Amino acid sequence: MTALLDRPAPGTRRPVRNRRRWPWALAAIALVGWALADSGLFSGPVVNPGGAAQFGRIAAAALRPELAPDFLVVVAESALVTVAYAVLGGGLAVLLGALGAVAAARTTWGRRRTGRLLVRGALAVPRGLHEAVWGLLLLNVLGLDPWVGVLAIAVPYGAVTATVFAGILDEVPRGAHDALRAAGATRGTAALYGLLPQATGSLLSYAFYRLECAVRSAVVLGLIGAGGLGYQLALSFSSLRWEQVWTTVYALALLCLAADAAGRAVRRRVADPRPGPDRDPVLTGAAVVVVVLTGWAVWFLALSPASLASARALEQLSYVVSAAWPPSTEGDLLADIGAAALDTVLMSVLATAFATVGAVTLSGLAARSSTAGRARRMAGAGVRGALLLLRAVPPPVWALVLLFVLLPGVLPGALALGVYTLGVLGRLVGEAAEESDRRSREALRAAGASAPAAWLYGTVPTLAGPVLALACYRWEVAIRDTVLVGLLGAGGIGVLLSAATVAFDWPAVATVLAAVVLLSLAVDLLSDRIRSALR
Repeated sequence: MTALLDRPAPGTRRPVRNRRRWPWALAAIALVGWALADSGLFSGPVVNPGGAAQFGRIAAAALRPELAPDFLVVVAESALVTVAYAVLGGGLAVLLGALGAVAAARTTWGRRRTGRLLVRGALAVPRGLHEAVWGLLLLNVLGLDPWVGVLAIAVPYGAVTATVFAGILDEVPRGAHDALRAAGATRGTAALYGLLPQATGSLLSYAFYRLECAVRSAVVLGLIGAGGLGYQLALSFSSLRWEQVWTTVYALALLCLAADAAGRAVRRRVADPRPGPDRDPVLTGAAVVVVVLTGWAVWFLALSPASLASARALEQLSYVVSAAWPPSTEGDLLADIGAAALDTVLMSVLATAFATVGAVTLSGLAARSSTAGRARRMAGAGVRGALLLLRAVPPPVWALVLLFVLLPGVLPGALALGVYTLGVLGRLVGEAAEESDRRSREALRAAGASAPAAWLYGTVPTLAGPVLALACYRWEVAIRDTVLVGLLGAGGIGVLLSAATVAFDWPAVATVLAAVVLLSLAVDLLSDRIRSALR
C-alpha cells in the first residue's frame, strides 16, 4: 500500500532528487561487483587447507578460556592501562576538537571562505591517518613512552571531533547569535552565548561517543606495542595460546560493553533531559566520573610533560623529519602506490557492503522492543552480544584469524574489516530501527501480515536512507582501517607502509603517508556527495 501511495501519478515525472540517486546506486553496484571480482573469490583458490585444523583449535578454546589467577591479574592490569589511554586520549581529543571547531566553523569566518577551507584542509591531514599509524610514527620519536598511546588517539580523534563539532555549531539556529552580533558583541562572545547553549546537548552526546571509540582505539594501539589489552592479546596470539586469547577477548567485550552502556545512558539523557531546574544526576555523575578518571589516568601512567620536549625526543623528531624530506618520487614506488590504493578502495567497498547487508539482516533482532515476547527478547540479546563481540576484537586480530583459513590477499583483509564493521554498523542500524516509525508495521500486522513480512515491508523501507548514510560514514572509516590490516600483510596500501617502515625508508614512508591522506580525503568528499544525494 505504501509503495502504491508513493508512486507518482501517470503523466508526472519523478522528483529530481530520486533521479539523482540512480547514478549513485548503479555506480555502487558496479563497484561492489568489481571488488568481488578483484578479491579472487571466483578466479582461483582462496582457502588455505592447512589452516583449518588451527582454526578449529581457536574456536574450541572459546569454551575453555584461561582462568588461572595469575593470568587474570595480568589481564586486569592490562585493562587498567587500556582505560587510562582511552580516558586521556579521548578527553584530550574532545578538548582539541572544541578548540579546532571554533577555527573550522562557518560562523567564525563568515563570508571569508578561504580561511575556513585552509583550516578544513589542515584538519584533513591528522584525521586521514589511522591512530595505529600515528602510534608507529610516535614510537619512532618518543620511544616506549605512555604519551605515544595518548597522543596517537588524541591527534586523529581531535581532528575528527573538531570537524563534527564545527558542523554541529553551523547547524544551530543563528537568531540569537545574529542578534548579539548586531548589538556589538564579538564573534567569540556571540558564539559562546548565542550558539553554545543550543548545541550543548549534541556536543556532549558526541563527546561521550568519542570516549567509547577511544576504548577500541586503545586496544588497537596495544597491538603495536603501546601496552594494555591489545598488547596482551598480541602476545597470546603470537604464542598460539588460544585459551589466553579468548580470556583477553572476553575482557575486551566486557570493557566495550561498559563503555557502550555508559555512553548510551548519557546520550539518552541528553536527548530526553529531565524537566526542572535541578541538575540531572546522571549527567552530573558522568562528568564527575570523567574528571576523576582523568586524574587517576595521569597518575597511573605517570605522564610527564617534560618527556615531550626532552633532548632525545627533539633530536629524534628532527632526524625523522629531515630523513623523510623530500618524499620519494620514484616511478616504481608511485606505480605500487597506485595499485595498492586501488586494492585499498576495493577492500573497503567489499567490507562495507558485507557489513551493510549483515546489519540490515540482523536489524530486526538487534533492535530492542518493549512489546516483544520472551523468546524474541532473548534472541535479540544474543544478537546484540554477538555484535558486541565482533566490534570488541580489533580488525588486525580478525585478519590474523582469517589468514589461517584464507590465502593472503584482499579477501581476508576485506572480511576482517567486514566482520568488525558489522559489529559497529549492526548496533547503529539496530538503534535506527528502534527509533523508526512503527505505524506502517503495526498496520500491516493488524491486517494479518506475519511479523517478518511486516518488518520487511513496513520498517525496512523507512531504514533505507539512514542505513545508506551510515554505510557511507563507515566506508570513510574502513578506508583508514584498511591501512591497519595491511600492516599485517592482508593487502592494500598498508603493506607498502609496513615495508617502508621496517626498512627505515623515510622518503618512501612520507610518500605513502601522503597517498593515504589524499585517498582518505577523496573518499570523504565522495561519501559526502553521496549522503547529500540521499537527503
